[in-house]
Amino acid sequence: MELNRYFDHTLLKAEATSDQVMKLCDEALEYHFASVCVNPVFVPLAAGKLEGSDVKVCTVIGFPLGANEPAVKAMEAALAVDEGAQEVDMVINIGKAKEKEFGYIQDEIARVKQASRDALLKVIIESSALSDDEIIGCCEAAVAAKADFVKTSTGFHKTGGASIHAVSLMRKTVGEGLGVKASGGIHTLAEAEAMIEAGASRIGCSASVAIMKELAARS
Repeated sequence: MELNRYFDHTLLKAEATSDQVMKLCDEALEYHFASVCVNPVFVPLAAGKLEGSDVKVCTVIGFPLGANEPAVKAMEAALAVDEGAQEVDMVINIGKAKEKEFGYIQDEIARVKQASRDALLKVIIESSALSDDEIIGCCEAAVAAKADFVKTSTGFHKTGGASIHAVSLMRKTVGEGLGVKASGGIHTLAEAEAMIEAGASRIGCSASVAIMKELAARS
């Protein structure tokens, strides 16, 4: 297992600066992470820095609340892809998930998927805010809408981030056809390995470098 290739090296703070994004990209290049995940305004900067490398540019759509109209999410995704995003992490409408309006969820995912064209689409369901039945319904909607991944969390919700239970349930629901991204509150090697054991195929975190250093120290 090449642990480095699991990581979406992430910087989504509101106060993030261009210099910090460039440092994020440098770290991702050094460790050959799967991607950097940055706010949409930084997509052109990251795309220029990472052009020709094995590190993808990932951005977030409808972030962090997910309460935008589907048409706005689709336009945001299309612009991000035009500017160099190769992966798109969209937040679903959490309120609609709580109301079990999974047809709405499927439709908004499908609209963002179409707008994202060839970019990889990851669907953030904010699992810590949902019941098991709601997690299953959102995952089934993502499968039906032909998303590429389901993702646990934004990391910004008051109820918390990724959990072993949620990752395991999401993997069971989507099978092997979709990826599962664990994100939110992952800070240590043990936590990352536990998420992978539970079924995660991608890890979103800002502690990627620290975790790789922990792995090196173990070796």
